[in-house]
Amino acid sequence: MALRSRQTSGGEPARSGGIVTAPTRATPVVATEDGRPTVTGWLRLGKDGRLSAYAPAAGGVARWTESSPGGAWTGPELVAPGKGLQSHLSVGQGADGYVHLTALRHTPMEDGGTWVELVHAIQYQTGRPVKNWAVVGSPYPRRDWEKGLKMGHPSVGVDSAGNAQIVVRNAFGGVSARGQEPSGKWAGWADLNGNGADRSISVVAGEAGRMVIHAPSNTGIMRFERAAADASFEEIEKLAGDPETGTIAGLVTGEGGRVTFFLRDAKSGELRAWRGDGPTESLGGRGSGPVALLRKEIDGVDCTVLAQRDRDGRPAIAAYPTEQEDAGVTWTPTGEVCAGAPALTLDADGRIVLGVFTPEGGLRITRQRTDEPGLALEAWQQV
Repeated sequence: MALRSRQTSGGEPARSGGIVTAPTRATPVVATEDGRPTVTGWLRLGKDGRLSAYAPAAGGVARWTESSPGGAWTGPELVAPGKGLQSHLSVGQGADGYVHLTALRHTPMEDGGTWVELVHAIQYQTGRPVKNWAVVGSPYPRRDWEKGLKMGHPSVGVDSAGNAQIVVRNAFGGVSARGQEPSGKWAGWADLNGNGADRSISVVAGEAGRMVIHAPSNTGIMRFERAAADASFEEIEKLAGDPETGTIAGLVTGEGGRVTFFLRDAKSGELRAWRGDGPTESLGGRGSGPVALLRKEIDGVDCTVLAQRDRDGRPAIAAYPTEQEDAGVTWTPTGEVCAGAPALTLDADGRIVLGVFTPEGGLRITRQRTDEPGLALEAWQQV
């Protein structure tokens, strides 16, 4: 993949006339007024072993960063500043460590309308400035600006070559997609058709350029698959189900890049998992919002680790042998009431890290203990 331009903005002490100015402190927005998460997959491990956390913020993106692997945290600082950014942020990361940020931006028009477009920014190195927002655009011309107001929340996935793919529900309830070419340029918009899609859809990157889009609709879950980086998305058979908005996620769990997908049932609140066209399997864990996912060996067993916000609003964590849902899943609550969606990642030492946001928009972190077997966690750290 060709290297992208590194024009930057924000993210580290700025210089003005030779004077170093402190980073601007951000005001994170981690959930909507009705409690829905504004960001998922927001905890990321950089190539230098440091963790970063991201959330939408007034006027840009809030970012917390470890000062050293496993060390103290800084933030939240305001990075990727911009006017008109909406309160939902999608975060993706490639094997190169680059973090991709995608959002909707509203801009007033001279005739009184509102122009809605997708924007995209990249962080190349942990703690460093974030590239200025680049315009990905809209599937519609400016004369059809009213259609843009009906678009859903964008979702970004990054394929194995490091190229971003952005998907969004369009004005007609179908799915529109736009992806980066190997040169870093954006290809044209692709209308994948469909109808009745929910405002939140998901894109999951597998191996060898494979990607799968899930778009819940009023007639089932629409699915579109790209078999390789140079292939086009093709619609595949719908999946029966009624997931809670914004709760479909996926994790590579098997040979050949096989992906297990997860959703929360809108009626029961329980989590369910499935692979391919097979039936969904219950994982219990009644709660709200999406589940965070991670694959990690625990006590010599390849495990899928899950974290969610339970019915009491607290974080809850579970693990089971990968692709063995019938082994049963036991959920363990941990910590205090949180807001938004939990996040999981590994730290520089390969330990499981669970992060949550506080109701006030703060950050809490806990890590896997190394002096006990199983999935034991340390005391929570308030950042």
